Amino acid sequence: MADRRPRVWVSQPLFDDTVAQLAAYCDVVATPAVTAHDSAALAEHLAGADGALVTLNERIGAAEIAHAPSLKIVANVGVGYNNLDIPALSAAGIVATNTPDVLTETTADLGFALLMAAARRIVESDRWLREGHWGQWSFTTMLGADLHGSTLGILGMGRIGQAIARRGHHGFGMKVLYHNRARLPADMEQAVGARYVDFDELLGSVDHLLLVLPYTAQNRYIIDAAALAKMKPTATLVNIARGGIVDELALADALAHGRLASAALDVYENEPDVRPELLALRNIVLTPHVGSASLATRRAMVQVAVDNLLAGLGIGPDAGHPANAVNGGLLADGMARTGNAGTKIDIKKR
Repeated sequence: MADRRPRVWVSQPLFDDTVAQLAAYCDVVATPAVTAHDSAALAEHLAGADGALVTLNERIGAAEIAHAPSLKIVANVGVGYNNLDIPALSAAGIVATNTPDVLTETTADLGFALLMAAARRIVESDRWLREGHWGQWSFTTMLGADLHGSTLGILGMGRIGQAIARRGHHGFGMKVLYHNRARLPADMEQAVGARYVDFDELLGSVDHLLLVLPYTAQNRYIIDAAALAKMKPTATLVNIARGGIVDELALADALAHGRLASAALDVYENEPDVRPELLALRNIVLTPHVGSASLATRRAMVQVAVDNLLAGLGIGPDAGHPANAVNGGLLADGMARTGNAGTKIDIKKR
């Protein structure tokens, strides 16, 4: 009697040709349209699944996996995974994976684009012109802030932070300061032209601050009213990390009252809902969480997630050892739920 094929749930429409790779080895249940799955719906979809391919829209914790005895892996399409309750998944022996590396440069591009747009008032100028306010050229119209030769601050110096530092230092001749949980080795600092400083010095010294740190309970509102008060009133703040790192009401108040010159956000605490206090401001650029949204990068992210999922189900050259497990200790300790691990079904290399 043939072994039962693993059952896989795909939570949102992704790229059909990439997701179709799963069908050679698994029975795939794919969501046909963009859907907001509530907790009960998630639990229902996961109940009979061996694996799940999910996005940041799906918040999966103890309640959602309580009746999913066969679930072995949740493959998240994204580098961030604060939508997953990692302790709950680990306690149940379920591997969680993400998609790092492939989105680094694209996200850094977006971070720099937002910085330039906010500092030079690009979106504000576009809106002002379209509204018919440009009656005559003026020497003082839409004066913004320079990037070249200014001081760039980076909070969170992982892959994306380092890519932003390279752009600032090598491309714009910026002085780069950073703060991170751990200081980088000297050769890595030198490669990106960055100098480590403490948190308060970072806030007070920079002309432009980019947030690229992961969301944790400790990082929630790390940029609050007190932190904003330490920044220059001429400074620009850009958040491409996760919502909840910034106290959005405090930010709106600082922008509205001239205690901060400009800001740009790609992520929000309650996305897709954006606070009306932010929407009312002109000196802020708002984008809908599109940091990795180039066609090539999004396709690469889905491919990595598919590869992770197959490996977590015991399929392919990395059977039983998905490359991007964020709770990889399960694998090392032999605590993960196992499928057909060791059945190294050949997958054509892409």
